[in-house]
Formats: sequence, C-alpha cells, structure tokens
Amino acid sequence: MVAYVFPPAGGAGVQRVTKFVKYLPEFGWECSVLTVANPSVPVFDETLLSEIPEQTLVRRARTFEPGYALKNVVSAGANTAGQKRSGLLSLSTGWLKHTIRNIGNAILQPDAQILWYPTAIRTGLRLLAEQQHDAIFVTAPPFSAFVIGAELSRRSGLPLVIDYRDEWGISNRYQENRQKSGVSHWLQGRMQRRVLRQTSAVAATTRRSADSLRKIARAANSSATVVPIYNGFDAADCADSMRSASSQHDESTRDRLRLAYVGTLWNLTSIEPIVAVLLHLTETTPEIAERIELVVAGRRTAEQDAILDRLNGTPCRLLREGYVDHARAIEIMRSADAQCLLLSDVSEAERVVPAKTFEYLALQRPILSVVPPGEVSEILSDCPFAASFVPGDVAGIAAYLQRRVETECLAGLPLNDFGSVADCFDTVNDNSKWSATRFERRQLTRELADILNAVCGFPAAVAQPSPPSTDEMVEYETASPLTPVGTGGAP
Repeated sequence: MVAYVFPPAGGAGVQRVTKFVKYLPEFGWECSVLTVANPSVPVFDETLLSEIPEQTLVRRARTFEPGYALKNVVSAGANTAGQKRSGLLSLSTGWLKHTIRNIGNAILQPDAQILWYPTAIRTGLRLLAEQQHDAIFVTAPPFSAFVIGAELSRRSGLPLVIDYRDEWGISNRYQENRQKSGVSHWLQGRMQRRVLRQTSAVAATTRRSADSLRKIARAANSSATVVPIYNGFDAADCADSMRSASSQHDESTRDRLRLAYVGTLWNLTSIEPIVAVLLHLTETTPEIAERIELVVAGRRTAEQDAILDRLNGTPCRLLREGYVDHARAIEIMRSADAQCLLLSDVSEAERVVPAKTFEYLALQRPILSVVPPGEVSEILSDCPFAASFVPGDVAGIAAYLQRRVETECLAGLPLNDFGSVADCFDTVNDNSKWSATRFERRQLTRELADILNAVCGFPAAVAQPSPPSTDEMVEYETASPLTPVGTGGAP
C-alpha cells in the first residue's frame, strides 16, 4: 500500500485506506504500508491508529515539504472569514501570496507532495527487497502517489492497482489551490496517461467515475480493468456508536429540529442551499426558523464560513465545530434529526458521492439530501428515510423543514420518529426492505481482494473471509430504518 494520507493523519480520505488495511487479511491479503513520516496535512486523528492490525508493516519516509501551517499561509483559502486587511498592505500581501502560490504550483507537479518522491522511492524499494510482495496498491490524491507507485511497479515488476478517491481532473477543477495553467494541465495529463499504462487495474469510488476513468484509460492505450468500489461504513463503528449512544439533545434544545452536517465544506459541497433556506424561513415564518438548529462540524474554507455568518442575528441556532475525530463525528450524526448531504450543482458533480453518504445511511437517521441529479440521488432513490431535493429548490426544502418542525416540535411528537417522517412527507420513500449492508466496509474490501487476486492470477478461493468475531452486524441490522433508536430526542 502506498498512501500519503494514513493514520495518524485524519480526514475522510484516510478512512478508505485504513479500512482496506484492516479487513484485507480476512480475505487472504497481508499488507505493508509505505506512507509519509512528517505529513503536511491539516488534521490528525490518533484514534485511527487502533484500526491498523498489529502485524501490518508500516514504513514512513520523510517528505521535504514545508509544514501545513506554512503552506496554508499562501493557500487560496488561507484567510478566515472576517480577517480582512485594507490598503497597500492588503494588496502587497495578496500579491506576494498569489505569486508564491503560482510559482509553487508551476514547479511542483502534479502537487506539492511530489517532494516526498525521492525518499518514498528509496524506502519503498527497501521495503520490497525486505519482504516478498505480490502487488502494489496506491491511493490518491495526492496524485504524486500514483507517480511513486508506478515507478515502484516499473522497477519491481509487480502489478499495480491504483485507487482514485477523487478523479484527477475534477480535483484540479475544484480544489482551492488548483492548477490553472494550460502547461500544468498538459503535463499532468501526460503523467496520468503514463501511470495508467503501467497499471493493471483501477478502482474508482462511483460507477460514473469508473465510466469516465475507463475512457481516459483507453485513450491512454491502457488495458487496465476499471471497477467501482464505493466508500462505505464500518459496521463495527456503528455498533460501537449504538452501544454507547447518548442524547445530543439536552432539555434546552429538544424543542428544536437539529440539522447536522459533518465533513468538509468547500465549493463542491457548499452550505449555501441550507443557509438560503434558513434565511427564507426567517423572513417568511420566523416562528419556524427559531425551532431549527444547524450543527456544522469539519474543515471549512473562508468562503464557507462567510456564508454561515449570514445566519448571525437570525432566530436559527448555529453551532460550529472544527475537525473532530471519527467517534465524535458519528456522535454528531446520530444526534441529527436531519443529516445534511450536500453536493453543489456544478459540472461533473453527478459523478461524485461524498464519503459521509454511507455513514449517514448506516446510522439510519433522516437524511436531507440537497444534490443535483446523479449518482447520489440514484443511491438514495429507494432509501426510506431520505428526502431529496435539488440545490435550487428553496421552497421545497423550506416546506420539508416546516412540516417536520410542526409535526415533531410544535405537535410534541418524538424527534427522530421515522414513522412520522414517512407518513407525513411525500419526499421520503417507504421501502421496508431497503438495506445499506451492500456498502459495508468488509464487503467492499472483498471487492478489492477480488481485484488483487485477478491481477496476480490467484484463484478467487484465496479470498475467504474469516467468521465475524463480533456482533457488530447483528447490532447494526437489528436497528430497522423505520424504527427510532432510543426514545424522544435521545438516539
């Protein structure tokens, strides 16, 4: 495994590779990991280290990147909301940051993490010589990891499997510090094609993304197999949450409908539609707006914080938290009367499925989905506790929230009562046979094991899961999606 983002680094991207490493031994695959010793990342989550099996061999190579704090000073979204300078100081500081950022983007291709390349190659080759391996698996972004994995594959002769957590092109179009020059796009396109020609198999996080990458691979004259492996949820995490669940609604807030968003807020997952609806309710029915609480947890760009600032002075209650560890994230999700699932109405968003989608599904709390038509809406199409809207439907979302407030807060019915939700809203599906188990991490890891077996020419029988050692799936499955867990506002 070659993974720049790996515990103790935190964030949604770390979850995918961590769970693969956790569950692959059940399917006949032991893992060693090549990662970075001094990751230049925004957040850390030490709790994720407990997910890594004891027998996993981890080698950490130092990178020559500056620390994240220094990189953030010159990043496109560095200034937090409200921190504005004026006059010549603002102009000179902005010009300097812009110049430094552009120079760095032009030189460091495909990304700043290419400064990890020299030590990663040396450490990776030593690891391959130290212990026999059968395949190399690389997850990205950062996409420089693909370049490293392709070189290790070329030198060792081992088959290469690459995992696109995000598409290379989409990342460059929407990330805050995206490459803008034509030369950068040409150079990175060439890099991607070279990697694909070295690759035996490609994993993508959605079906639509797999279709897009399949076309790119064929155009690069690559014979790689391209398959989707969704992000998912770990039943063990959900079972732990159910065992230790406690109310997130104290007596002072139980008369409010709690909306919760957990994850990164940026231009691809903007909070703008939710804020627009809450401002609309403030103007039209302030008595409804004062019964709504919005909890936002996770990293946010300055632009997204500025959007949230528009709720200051309204009767809605706004609670903001920064990045939280995974256990706390699940607590917040479980406390929600409506989990907000957001995706901006921009080009190519139909191929994106936010990673938190699957934990939202697993926790079986009502989902308020505000996404354009695409793969997310297809996944939620038969979910019995999901209410789906397009981002511009302010009136429809406002009506949904108003009816829930009137039904569950003003009428005194229990919060999180799925029965009342299904009965009262046409936008919520009613399908008692629906199940999220197809998105469980253990099952998804089986799909990766199948790919590894195929590229190595091993029989599928090699990948046989060990019997579950805990009752997490039993506990997860006994929580019916139309039956509230706990009573009242206490999940």
